Amino acid sequence: MPLQPFLKQIEHTLAPVRHVMKPLLSDPVVMGVWAFLVVLSTGTLLWDIRTRNQELPSMMKGVWALVVLYSGPFGLAVYWYSGRTQISNDSLWRRGFRSTAHCYSGCGAGEVTGFALLAGILALQSTLAVTAGTFALAYTFGYALTVGPLMQEGVGFREAMLDALYSETPSITIMEVTAIGTDLLIASQAHITDLLFWGALAFSLSVGFVFAFPVNATLVYFGVKEGMKNPAEMGERQQKSRGQATD
Repeated sequence: MPLQPFLKQIEHTLAPVRHVMKPLLSDPVVMGVWAFLVVLSTGTLLWDIRTRNQELPSMMKGVWALVVLYSGPFGLAVYWYSGRTQISNDSLWRRGFRSTAHCYSGCGAGEVTGFALLAGILALQSTLAVTAGTFALAYTFGYALTVGPLMQEGVGFREAMLDALYSETPSITIMEVTAIGTDLLIASQAHITDLLFWGALAFSLSVGFVFAFPVNATLVYFGVKEGMKNPAEMGERQQKSRGQATD
């Protein structure tokens, strides 16, 4: 099937989603409540990290901050379930959530930058140009979040880049196809000054997370990705260090 008719068929099939979500994401009251929940969730996250989870690596603190900024209470729930040192035990699901959060933080930054810059500030009229540019930025940010830490550990750029391409491409692709597709479905005609522009962008990010999670869990299960470290082990090491210092 040619691409254009295929995309039109998808748009027609998902039209009920647009009819439901467009008024909600344009409503000042709804978006005001959402903004309040994001602020409250972000404050809760920062308080918890500062008072109970200082053992988390700096990178993961940044990852969780972005996840909660993008997805508010949903992001906070993911952190509470899988990212704290107080988790009772690690599991495939928790590792999958942490891996998705890591990918999400970088790709989300690329998507926000892409839409805000290309569709908003530059006001490009070509949907293809906005989509391609946003995809490129999402991949760039997503890969950078893997390549950078690997190079800091002494891995060469070529090896780090190959590792990122191998382990991150499937999840980034699914995340961005669903997230960017959702944004274009709901707000392709919205301007940067419209509430819908930002509401659809926030909603689309969480949609991308949901669809990328099973991909990441599968990659972790088959050993394609290691998944992020178990935070409970970091907490145990920190407690042992404190106990030795006290002795």
